Amino acid sequence: MTRFRVLVSLSLVLALTACGGGTSDPVEPPPPPPPPITASPDVRADYLVGRMTLDEKIHLVHGGAARDWWAHTLPRGGGGWVPGITRLGIPPLYLADGSVGVGNSVGEATALPSSLASAAAWDLDLAYEYGKVIGTEMRALGINVNLGGNVNLTAREPRGGRTFETKGEDPIFAGRITAAHLKAIQDQHVMAGIKHYAFNDVETGRMSVNVLIDDRAARESDLLAFEIGLKDSGVQSVMCSYNLLNGDYGCENSYLLNTVLKNDWGFKGFVMSDWDATRSTVKAAINGMDQEHPENLYFDTQLKQAVLSGQVSEARLNDMVHRILRAMFAVGIFDYPITVQPIDAQAGAAVAQEVAEQGSVLLKNSGILPLSKSLTSVAVIGSHGDIGVLSGGGSAQVTPVGGVALNEGTPCPPCWSRVIWHPSSPLNAIKAKIPSATVQYNEGTDAASAASLAATSEVAIVFVSQWESEGMDVPSLNFTDVIHTPPIDQDALVNAVAAANPNIIVVLENGGPKFLPWLSNVNAVLEAWYPGQKGGEAIANILFGDVNPSGKLPMTFPAKTSHLPRPVIAQPPDATTPFDVDYNVEGFNVGYKWYDSRDIAPLFEFGFGLSYTTFAINNVQLTADTTSSNHDFQITLDVRNTGTRAGAEVAQVYLELPSGLGESRRLVGWKKISLAVGEKQSVTIAVNANDTSHPLSFWDTGTQSWKIAAGTYIVKVGNSSRNLVTAGTFEVQ
Repeated sequence: MTRFRVLVSLSLVLALTACGGGTSDPVEPPPPPPPPITASPDVRADYLVGRMTLDEKIHLVHGGAARDWWAHTLPRGGGGWVPGITRLGIPPLYLADGSVGVGNSVGEATALPSSLASAAAWDLDLAYEYGKVIGTEMRALGINVNLGGNVNLTAREPRGGRTFETKGEDPIFAGRITAAHLKAIQDQHVMAGIKHYAFNDVETGRMSVNVLIDDRAARESDLLAFEIGLKDSGVQSVMCSYNLLNGDYGCENSYLLNTVLKNDWGFKGFVMSDWDATRSTVKAAINGMDQEHPENLYFDTQLKQAVLSGQVSEARLNDMVHRILRAMFAVGIFDYPITVQPIDAQAGAAVAQEVAEQGSVLLKNSGILPLSKSLTSVAVIGSHGDIGVLSGGGSAQVTPVGGVALNEGTPCPPCWSRVIWHPSSPLNAIKAKIPSATVQYNEGTDAASAASLAATSEVAIVFVSQWESEGMDVPSLNFTDVIHTPPIDQDALVNAVAAANPNIIVVLENGGPKFLPWLSNVNAVLEAWYPGQKGGEAIANILFGDVNPSGKLPMTFPAKTSHLPRPVIAQPPDATTPFDVDYNVEGFNVGYKWYDSRDIAPLFEFGFGLSYTTFAINNVQLTADTTSSNHDFQITLDVRNTGTRAGAEVAQVYLELPSGLGESRRLVGWKKISLAVGEKQSVTIAVNANDTSHPLSFWDTGTQSWKIAAGTYIVKVGNSSRNLVTAGTFEVQ
């Protein structure tokens, strides 16, 4: 009983102390309950920021990789990692490359055709399915942050090694294709990213090239592609680039990160660095970068000391952390935790094949295609066509389901990526189409031997290829072999086979525009790009007519090197010294706009692509809203299949701006239409003057805003940028 009274007395003393009757410090009230999951991402992010210590905030703004990260496998095999904060229930971020499928060392995944092939389909619904495969498989493999979304306009330098990762040369077109990819990824509760912000259009000297471009040209070209891709998708992360823009590195460039991205565009997500693109602590933080990757060279103890010393305000650090957490909430990383599981390989393969079939572009056909299934002998020549199809290299590379068919290693210093061939044999796919025929293969390393086989065959199909990769640019737009020593002269190979057999078809496996010096000597040319893990089957289906090609070029194929804005790629003086490249030469006239402005005839124009059937576009009518300040307009037209096969056509709408603005015409809309033989469809393509693409506007540097100029606007319709008819005109007062 005595012991009980003592305990009661002690409890009373503690209670009195808690009420202020003693000298101990007051007990802090418990934290407020977390907001419900129905609260806005901003509210939920603010709640966590308010509970974080300084060290926990610093923890979230840099990657968790070791300083020699390239020598280690990161958690889940990704390219980056930010450990979570268990105390606060903040999950880890697992980052992986993913422009054309799940990259890095994550595991086997669907190797999709190149992003440029997806763009060449000119189909936003199919582009969404492309992105959905990436997002779904990333989630299944335990990755919650995608590092794809390359929307740079590499047509400024079509020899660029990463052209195959991009979406074409027109900012409105590339922006919309990219937005479809990214929205699909984020719909799977995987955070998408858009990169490399901005003007990372060349790999030569990418760490030190200083891009010179004025504000209007920037806003109406690469930045417009980013603006559309970002706003139309709701993407939550932006990766800043290695290069400089007008004297400042991309990851500490206040114009790019603060003025344009966060202020003008109202971007609420966060900016992460490209890998080892961070060059400072204070400047990078103040000028808009939010998270360093893949390690902690600048945003760990250095950033903490900068905050403690007042060089970087705590408010700015809080903003960095808020943006990261907000993005995680917005995408669903908190609310939809990942469970690692097998991917749906069959579904991924079906999309890969569909994209390869719809994105392949028939560049020439003198009547030889589609091939007859009654052929008795076919020669298949070159580019490992017996075992697989080529993939692009670098961080976008994917380990395909079933493993690689051939790994030729790293062909050139300082190249660090592998030359990979996906296991989809064109030879076997062709044999399956004509099982009773004699189908023989020649590796194409000896032109005379290849010609000898071609001479004894009814038809010769020559595969030519050009490997491209991050970290390098190709030496020319010819099919230059950078893989083998000694190199294989593929142009000479084509000419030798053509001389031996007039029935020759050339299939291209490459990352971007090419010269075709033998074009007049061959019967047909099929641009297959990097066609992904079902590329062999897709190519065979097109060659034999089971699929009617409907792809259109997303980039202009120039005729000569001298026609490029910069015929010679500028070389860096050394590994670190910045050097200038003047993008004001072409400014906003990128791609077909450059050739139009200089009245230069390309080899193949933007939007070009043939079919096995024919189409007629007629009854074109323009309806313009001349009474409204919006200046919206729409085109109605009929598209009829006038040929003998079912097929698809892409109706393209271009707008010619008033004279004096410096731009001849721009793509403002398109629609892909599938038609049975003899079928006609009426199509309406509406152009909203105030949408994210600013289709009628120019960037006014005086007011720092988009404006519509007074004058006459000419609307043209056709099936390529150079095959157009005038639909009508309208006036803006």
